[in-house]
Amino acid sequence: MFGRVAHSYDRLNHILSAGLDVVWRQAMVRALLGPGLPEGPLIDLAAGTLDVSIQIAKRTRRPILAADLCRPMLVRGLTKLSPDNRKSVLPVLANGLALPLADAGVAGATIAFGIRNIRPRPAVLAELARVIRPGGRLVVLEFGTGKRRLWGGLYNWYLRRILPAIGRLVSGDSEAYRYLAATIREFPDEECLAAEITHAGFTDVSFRAMAGGIVFLHAGVKAF
Repeated sequence: MFGRVAHSYDRLNHILSAGLDVVWRQAMVRALLGPGLPEGPLIDLAAGTLDVSIQIAKRTRRPILAADLCRPMLVRGLTKLSPDNRKSVLPVLANGLALPLADAGVAGATIAFGIRNIRPRPAVLAELARVIRPGGRLVVLEFGTGKRRLWGGLYNWYLRRILPAIGRLVSGDSEAYRYLAATIREFPDEECLAAEITHAGFTDVSFRAMAGGIVFLHAGVKAF
């Protein structure tokens, strides 16, 4: 399904978020690279077309493993790499439930709009806890739950009606964007996700709302 929409994925992200997806990803990268991050490489899980990986590469010289299970998305992302960030962004086909990394192999991890798609969610959080070294950082960018009424119910109406229609118009694939709307509606709220991250072995777990609660940025530190 993701392979079918890879050609229009970036354009649709910008359209459907009114360009805010760029701001959200920049905030995520700043949270990852904040003070106290240990030395070592990083992993961008569910890297897709490499937007987050490229943003990280602009701010650090660390190696960045851009991991995704969908080859067409990674291939699309390769066309966006500059000669400079091609040296540090390392795309790889990988399953988020069984990452090709040693225990404590990376200093930090990001996953943007991808944790909804890797199930069971506790298993992927446990796998991220395995590969992040003590004191390292996990940052999760994800839509808030669609169960909550936002903006007087306008957001839920947008998910049901507008999002699939725009997806069909731009990508020719309304099924993928009906899936997106359904996974947003089913997703747990921010408190529940924070509890799951804590249970997986992270401390100092925090979150903040963006765009009025449409999106939440969670962060935690791997326990020593």
